[in-house]
Amino acid sequence: MTHTPPEFVTGLQCLVCGHLYPYGNVLTCPGCGIQGILDVQYDYNAIAARLNAARLKSRSFDHWRYLELLPVSPGLSFPHLHVGWTPVYDVPCLARNLGIAKLYLKDEGRNPTNSFKDRASSIGVLKAIEFGFDTVACASTGNAASSLAGLSAAVGLKSFIFVPDRAPEPKITQLLIFGATVLKVHGTYEQAFDLCRQACEEFGWYNRNSGTNPFLVEGKKTAGLEIAEQFGKNMPDWVVVSVGDGCTIGGIGKGLQEMKRLGFIDRVPRLLGVQAEGARPIVDAFHTNKDLMPTSTNTLADSIAVGTPRNWRRAIQQIRLSHGEMIAVSDDEILDAMRMTARLGGVFGEPAGVAGVAGLKKAVAQGIVRSNESAVVVITGNGLKDIQSAKQASGQPISVEPELTALKNAIKR
Repeated sequence: MTHTPPEFVTGLQCLVCGHLYPYGNVLTCPGCGIQGILDVQYDYNAIAARLNAARLKSRSFDHWRYLELLPVSPGLSFPHLHVGWTPVYDVPCLARNLGIAKLYLKDEGRNPTNSFKDRASSIGVLKAIEFGFDTVACASTGNAASSLAGLSAAVGLKSFIFVPDRAPEPKITQLLIFGATVLKVHGTYEQAFDLCRQACEEFGWYNRNSGTNPFLVEGKKTAGLEIAEQFGKNMPDWVVVSVGDGCTIGGIGKGLQEMKRLGFIDRVPRLLGVQAEGARPIVDAFHTNKDLMPTSTNTLADSIAVGTPRNWRRAIQQIRLSHGEMIAVSDDEILDAMRMTARLGGVFGEPAGVAGVAGLKKAVAQGIVRSNESAVVVITGNGLKDIQSAKQASGQPISVEPELTALKNAIKR
């Protein structure tokens, strides 16, 4: 079946050489190779004539409300799962603890498979259908994998998932229950990524990896579109995002820039990108102004444990465009943030999901973020995704005999 190209997409531009390619099933720049990440280009003048606040009022509260800004072909049926328009919570107790004037949490764990990655996968499965594939694959430490498995099941595609040895058991279980074929690679995420890419070329599968697939980032940017619409004229000073491959913060930044260009907001907040100390190649590239150097990884935040991030240029581009900053946090700081976010904000995030809270606390302490400023932290994944880390952060229950005296003694202790 032939599908009409997306109405407002004008082409794909390489972030390295700047060459513009016509729209099609292209993953990376033919001239620059795998380093040549492509960015979807739009006719914003035409979009501005169609998309406005009045028109948005009549649309469903999911991320398909921004259809003009998405690379989706007309006539395709959306997955029935509700993706996007996740809640934003005002958390004054957590704000006081961090030493900031105003703090909000955007809870991406409320998406269908409990993570931010559903935004990307919902686009990925539609692109697979548009380009005539019946099988889609990705490499992931967990969240991208489970989101692809769930969204593939929703639209009737087969999925093959490549995970490294370190992927948490709850995430692997989620993959299997959705019917994905799970391939546990005895190696790193980078090795799983390369094997997945080779398999897609060999077996004719659609490659969902957002590190190199330009369309997946467009799904991720919908969080930025939503933040702009949810806050409007009350936009916070900072948007804080955990960083692994770089495409999440790059996508959110692009969404915010687009909403400013279209007149929905009058300024773009500064982006604060947060990496784990054990996986900080983009932080180092940002601060040294040099090309990224791949590193080994050693962090419990598996979702951002990426030593060879493909989308680092996009991340740095968007952070600099917003006059933002980058910071790295230790695993102990991440575990502390898991406790703080749950106990003072009521949101249970996985390690990578709360790394932004840890980074914000550190940024306030270092004077990067001032005490009179405001921020929204994107909590990218639910804490049930990684129960072992949650157990490290939460402590142990109190054992007690079933009698009141024993209970009183236990409470006193």
